[in-house]
Amino acid sequence: MISLKSPLESPSSHLESLFGSKLSVSGKVWQFRKCDERLALTITQRYDLPPSVGQLLANRGVALEEVPAFLEPTLRQLMPDPSHLKDLDQGIDRVIAALKADEKIAVFGDYDVDGGTSCALLHRYFAALNKTIRIYIPDRIDEGYGPNVEAMRTLKKEGHTLILMVDCGTTAFEPLAEAKALGMDVIVIDHHVAQPALPEAYAVINPNRLDQESSLKHLCAAGLSFIFLVALQRKLRDIKWFEGAEPDLMNLLDLVALGTVCDVMPLTGLNRAFVTQGLKIARWRLNLGLTALADISGMKEAPTAYHLGFMIGPRVNAGGRVGEANLGALLLSTNDDTKARSIAQRLDVLNRERQQIEATVLEQAIEFVETTELLDKPILLVKGEGWHPGVIGIVASRLKERYGRPACVISFAEDVGKGSGRSVAGIDLGTAMHAACHQGLLVHGGGHAMAAGFTVMRSQYGQFYDFLLHRLSADMDLIKPTLEVDASVTLKGITPDFLQSLACLEPFGAGNPTPKFMIQNVRIAYAESFGNDHVRCTLLSEDGARQKAIAFRVAQQPLGQAILKSKKHLVHIAGTLRLDTWGGRNETVVYIDDLMEI
Repeated sequence: MISLKSPLESPSSHLESLFGSKLSVSGKVWQFRKCDERLALTITQRYDLPPSVGQLLANRGVALEEVPAFLEPTLRQLMPDPSHLKDLDQGIDRVIAALKADEKIAVFGDYDVDGGTSCALLHRYFAALNKTIRIYIPDRIDEGYGPNVEAMRTLKKEGHTLILMVDCGTTAFEPLAEAKALGMDVIVIDHHVAQPALPEAYAVINPNRLDQESSLKHLCAAGLSFIFLVALQRKLRDIKWFEGAEPDLMNLLDLVALGTVCDVMPLTGLNRAFVTQGLKIARWRLNLGLTALADISGMKEAPTAYHLGFMIGPRVNAGGRVGEANLGALLLSTNDDTKARSIAQRLDVLNRERQQIEATVLEQAIEFVETTELLDKPILLVKGEGWHPGVIGIVASRLKERYGRPACVISFAEDVGKGSGRSVAGIDLGTAMHAACHQGLLVHGGGHAMAAGFTVMRSQYGQFYDFLLHRLSADMDLIKPTLEVDASVTLKGITPDFLQSLACLEPFGAGNPTPKFMIQNVRIAYAESFGNDHVRCTLLSEDGARQKAIAFRVAQQPLGQAILKSKKHLVHIAGTLRLDTWGGRNETVVYIDDLMEI
């Protein structure tokens, strides 16, 4: 849709035929999101929106009647009755019985951001009920991933009779059987894909159980923990538990937003409401841990999903990756300002240490890929000796981005390899790991479609790789590396006012990506590499407009080399736009994702 009031231009049939199947310098075909021009115009007129916003809403498949809920999502509109989840009411009754009997309760969580925020949510809520609960996060190195038998024995020795297990537990058959044998009840609150059989738990609350129909299948554990607390508060209200004011659940939504963004959940439906409302709470700086992290990371503006995902989240994660696993949960649950700032400083140091370790492992992983025959494989399986298990997931993600295919990274210590994988859209890595476990190729394995963790014996490395190639290659053959573009924009059209008009589409993330634009027929007037493998340049259009642009982590890749060598040549650029307000500036910046040579 071309509008005089909008700097956006929908790609014309001329542009589509011009590019056809031509590959960009990154080896991708550029595809334009299909826009229903009539719907875009109707949205624009009915809701009195800028034409550019109407077009982008139509691009995202937002129906006319869904526009208000998309732009102003609320929990009241989107929250289903928690009781539709199997085992939830049973779990709530068990918690209330434990509160009445003053039993010792522990919360056991995974060591990532989702696990940490889930633990902190429950800890803070129970603290508001004047009930202290124990947080237990397993150590990645000493205990491995998820629940383990020794942890159950430790909690029993400490006198706990009820365990709330968050972001894990759905496939923890042996540890939960041990907990039951020891006389402890376990309530699992998890979102990972289940197997046909469920563990011996008092309750397994999981929208991804095979026998569960639910609209909550795309929630992370923090979102499900919040749902659990909504149901618990409702029941406590019914039995007249509260003598004074009830705990304000809305004030916990900043933690739900953090867990949702960092676990890369789709920001649609209820998740969109969680993050939208959670960011409002975060701006009030009520959580001392989040406040301390925001300050130490130099965040000077109102938090957005970007800040949660790229500034706060990595620091919360750092404890579980290279330090003490429970630091993130302790930080997010404390009401002691001095303690919060001390832990935040420790996590900031650990995050820098993690970055250094990651850079070393990534360099070695890239060398492994490019000095073997892996470049000819549709799926990468990379191995190394003694690589830190805390960074292999990030390295897998970097390899996936670099080579445009699923990547798994394994760190071997003697005969045992700890692995982590990241996938591309259309390739279900988590289900493949479950299947490999069933065939006896893995000691442990599981995860999501886009991310998975596993343990493999050295003797089965080759068989496991053959299995992945056999299972996933056919699907990969159907997938062509593509870059989806929302619309075309001119350099003159990239103004602060234009970017501010798009703010109503936030929060951006999985399921609602930051709008991606094509800028046609521009020259790179100036370009240089800087920092850690980054490239910056100045774009110049034929009408004299100039625009600052940056491409991250690409200096040694085809995209970075093309930017550095394309001075004075006409090119097309694809990327996202951001308004830089640092230090009082109001400057637009193009973040380059790809380049098409003309």
